[in-house]
Amino acid sequence: MQTTEAPPTRKATRFMYAGLTLTAIATLAPLLDIATVDALSAHVREAYPNWPEELIAMDRNAIAGYLATIGVLGTAGWLWTIRGVKKQTRWSRAASTALFALGATTALMNLTLTGGEYANVIPPLHATLGALPAIAGLATITVLWRGKSPTNPE
Repeated sequence: MQTTEAPPTRKATRFMYAGLTLTAIATLAPLLDIATVDALSAHVREAYPNWPEELIAMDRNAIAGYLATIGVLGTAGWLWTIRGVKKQTRWSRAASTALFALGATTALMNLTLTGGEYANVIPPLHATLGALPAIAGLATITVLWRGKSPTNPE
């Protein structure tokens, strides 16, 4: 027996996999940054030029750890909602919308958060990378809410 997904579900899952991929990139970017060019340390050093290297490393690690944690939580959210959408569960649209709102709010906060001597606590490159999954999330919920409800197929 072969089953086929409804076109809105298939289209939504494509956007969701794009969001998952963008989230993975945003999650790995600060870790790759530290391992290669270490622009995060330069970002901290620019804000606090008189800090010793130990404090710069601690602040850099805090920023990278925060971004990695947000990325892991985002990845879990994408995987959970992809599963729900594929199974056409009753809760999938509401959960996708709630997680989109949470992700978009976090992305906006990361783009605008200031503190101490920082113009922006999160460097612009990492904040922008972290905002890209929200675009996929917006596309996802648009498709999900325009499609037929799994519980109300009118």
